[in-house]
Amino acid sequence: MAELNSVIDLREAASQSSTVDITLHINGATQALRIEPRVSLLDALREYLGLTGTKKGCNQGACGACTVLVNGERTLSCLGLAVQYEGAEVTTVEGLGTDGTLHPLQAAFIEQDGFQCGYCTPGQIMSAVACVKEGRANTDSEIQEYMSGNLCRCAAYPKIVAAIKQARGRMSQT
Repeated sequence: MAELNSVIDLREAASQSSTVDITLHINGATQALRIEPRVSLLDALREYLGLTGTKKGCNQGACGACTVLVNGERTLSCLGLAVQYEGAEVTTVEGLGTDGTLHPLQAAFIEQDGFQCGYCTPGQIMSAVACVKEGRANTDSEIQEYMSGNLCRCAAYPKIVAAIKQARGRMSQT
């Protein structure tokens, strides 16, 4: 029985000291969090900060629903721990528009009907932003290749490509 009590005591001590304080820069705002070191960036965004636009799909990096931009590059937020991103600039779909105005890609997705159920849309939009910014939106096949890591169960792919092509011109003007 003494062994069992010492195991329980060790677990309690570990759980009490197993949080860390981190500072994340999300959508232009500094956020201080106290989290367990094993919390993914995705869970920090959704569960701790209430930014539910970033979706949890497969939680294995295969579907792209959790895509965010980290220092301007697309990142699967389910694959990294939040503590890894301390000091980085993280942009979620909520941080794209400004002053109540949609980002050109958000507007193009609406205008081109680039979604059906909408679940994958935030991740698609975040990948599309990176696609255009990296100069990988020159042809349909180039867009399709770049966006291949983002799955859409509703098969809205042709409309997603059309939205990216439409927004490409608008983004180059901003």
